[in-house]
Amino acid sequence: MAGYFEPLSMGKLELPNRLVMAPMTRSRADERGVPSRLTAEYYAQRAPAGLIITEATQVNELGQGYILTPGLHTDEQVEAWRVVTDAVRAADGRMFAQLVHCGRIGHPSLYADGALPVGPSPIASGEQLFTADGMLDHPTPREMTVDDIRETVDDFVTAARSAVAAGFDGVELHAANGFLLHQFLADGANTRTDAYSGSVENRIRFTAEVVAAVTDAIGPERVGVRISPGITYNGISESDTSELYVALVRTLAPTPLAYLHVLEILTRDVTRLIRAEWPGLLILCAHPDAESFPSTPEIGAEALRDGLADAVALAEMWLANPDLPARVRAEGPYNTADKATFYGGDERGYTDYPTLDAHR
Repeated sequence: MAGYFEPLSMGKLELPNRLVMAPMTRSRADERGVPSRLTAEYYAQRAPAGLIITEATQVNELGQGYILTPGLHTDEQVEAWRVVTDAVRAADGRMFAQLVHCGRIGHPSLYADGALPVGPSPIASGEQLFTADGMLDHPTPREMTVDDIRETVDDFVTAARSAVAAGFDGVELHAANGFLLHQFLADGANTRTDAYSGSVENRIRFTAEVVAAVTDAIGPERVGVRISPGITYNGISESDTSELYVALVRTLAPTPLAYLHVLEILTRDVTRLIRAEWPGLLILCAHPDAESFPSTPEIGAEALRDGLADAVALAEMWLANPDLPARVRAEGPYNTADKATFYGGDERGYTDYPTLDAHR
């Protein structure tokens, strides 16, 4: 495990270790998308991470895809996130905000005007939204116009600037997990007939435009990008995964981004292609085989030793172990995550996991 504790330069930040807290939706914001003081405690507990990446945070109202998720598009949300970043910084942590637009993974019940969610094409996800009143089918989204696309690029920029104003060290642009940027990348969700569809070059255009606009606004050293090649989450499908992600990485490579974050889901061959093409820092959430869910420090350490990653993102391990670096150094023991408290609720399964000292 020694490789985890070598420091790492990332843009203007010095990371004290290579254990990254992956973004995890916890659904504990209020109905206005405002995070609570409990959220500040949750992230501050995990400040020993080399880097914390927040839960997916929507860039505008229509970008919301789940209940009780936070945003970064109102003054109240920005002020609440400032409380969170102040708490993390006081605990000597580093933190990026993950910015998302969920696209077709949404529902009229989430929006004040009851509008349809939007997507690259009028193709429903086939999935459902969980609500207090039961499960609701995702409707067929409204196909975005070119003006919609331009406005959404602007919303990512505004949210990125708001993140910096809220005290974040940078932002991660979410182009993974079947959300809007990924929907444009994937030919199973994107069948439009303009410059944003068809060829691989066209399908990566929207993501490339968002990355370019955000890096121009806040600096490339403050921007990371997350991708998830081959994932089928949220009804997504890709017929050309290897070609698609090699082209995307080649397009992004000239920009000195803070990092590229790869969520690997049984796609080690594609991970190797990406590693060969990406000249900068690569964070890997490693799932090389069917036995690697959830990922563990041992699996990540192997990726570090093999040179596939410069840092390792873990999710469930961070959720249950706020002092994860200390536990990795000690080779355990590790708390077991309570899946019943993953989403929504109070401090139970959120801020009440014991530290290693409590075991002694």
